[in-house]
Amino acid sequence: MTTESISAQQAVEVLAATRLQLVETEAPALSAEHEDAMDRVWEQATRANPSLFDGPTAVCTALARQGQAVELTWARTTYRRFALRRVPGAPVVSSVFVTVAQPVEDGRLVIGRMSESTAAPGRWQLPGGNVEPPQQPAQALDEAELRRQGAKELAEEVGVHTDPDDLTLLALTRGENGNIGVHYLAPVLPERTVRAQFAGLVDSEISQGRTPELDQITPVESAKALELVDGQHVDYLAPLLDRYTAGRSDE
Repeated sequence: MTTESISAQQAVEVLAATRLQLVETEAPALSAEHEDAMDRVWEQATRANPSLFDGPTAVCTALARQGQAVELTWARTTYRRFALRRVPGAPVVSSVFVTVAQPVEDGRLVIGRMSESTAAPGRWQLPGGNVEPPQQPAQALDEAELRRQGAKELAEEVGVHTDPDDLTLLALTRGENGNIGVHYLAPVLPERTVRAQFAGLVDSEISQGRTPELDQITPVESAKALELVDGQHVDYLAPLLDRYTAGRSDE
């Protein structure tokens, strides 16, 4: 396999993959200077936004590829480490996140708009979130766990409940700060079913005094269709849609 270090590249790369292996390693050590700077930036951020939570998350430290097999090396850390992105000269911090692409009967994929209460209001993306490491150090983070977390995000954000074993690996993306997205494809559902389940989720959240994470969903058929969507979208969405559309045309 060819091993690649993580860099702060800006262009999004879509990596076709049929097999994914995850390997845990220790988080890279920080100098005392960078650790102090990270803590200062995090404290400033939490004073400005007390809802920030320094919870557990996974970061990518290296990626190795051989054909369509990908080995992702990851480490346990907390959200505080992402404050390093605002420290000049600090080492790159690359997140690992998982999404689920929900197709409807005509092949379009459902995307959602982040609500006003989120960190990126108005931004369109696939349902998903940052990968959490297993609670116990002895537990493995593997593809079965990624599918479980992806299915959980789809249920929490769209209201669609899918068996994790029914998710298939669509592709990986590598974007800004070397962030790695692991993207799964869910079984096809009628659009009316997806919309009804989303409406039920929104009503339930509002009735319990909570703000839904997504305030709107819509199916799109291609990257070009994003030009008709009001608002910005995440960096991986257009290239991932291009890859998905190309794959469907080859079938």
